Amino acid sequence: MKQDVKRPAIALEDVCVTLPSRAGDVEILRGVDLTIKQDEAVAISGPSGSGKTTLLMVTAGLERATSGRVEISGQPLAGLSEDALAKMRAGSIGIVFQSFHLVPTMTALENTALPLEFLDAPNPFTAARKALADVGLSDRADHFPAQLSGGEQQRVALARALSTGPKIILADEPTGNLDSKTGGQVMDLLFDLRARHGATLMLITHDEKLAKRCSRVLHMNDGRFVQTTQKRKKARA
Repeated sequence: MKQDVKRPAIALEDVCVTLPSRAGDVEILRGVDLTIKQDEAVAISGPSGSGKTTLLMVTAGLERATSGRVEISGQPLAGLSEDALAKMRAGSIGIVFQSFHLVPTMTALENTALPLEFLDAPNPFTAARKALADVGLSDRADHFPAQLSGGEQQRVALARALSTGPKIILADEPTGNLDSKTGGQVMDLLFDLRARHGATLMLITHDEKLAKRCSRVLHMNDGRFVQTTQKRKKARA
């Protein structure tokens, strides 16, 4: 998808997600409005069950909004088929999950090359090797996920997410399964690569220190935003 420099990277307008249950309909998102500019880093925080992950899933087109409007770089998602959504994600969005989601029967190199192969990119394994090198895993390319530590698996997931050069990165609690030291290293890497790629970042996190590395922190509760914290710009000397 060609990026429109005049459009925000992510735009949600009055987005609702309602799921049926035996006890009646459950409102997961309640009229959410969200605009994230290109090259901006925004953190979404809030308690478990507040709707953070559903917000990310809707933004990625992995879950359909019940109502409202979702646009990625000016492209409305509502009218896209599942195949078109998958192609849009592969080319425009890199997603990093808490649980890595690596294919256990594929090597680190093969996992990283998956989105490139889906897009029929030329020389996918060459690009995948470069992406692994960017996360410091050149020497682990032929290892399977079970042969890698948790931190290494998350770095493979990060390499896979960025292998196509996406302009938007969605990260859902990417350090949730890692110890503090390893999680810090992975996040340093994520923010460094985001800056190098000039990518927009939407980060789902409960870690306040991590959230403060973003320019804005949006706090969710009960399916809606309840507070926004803007990062103060440093005063000039």
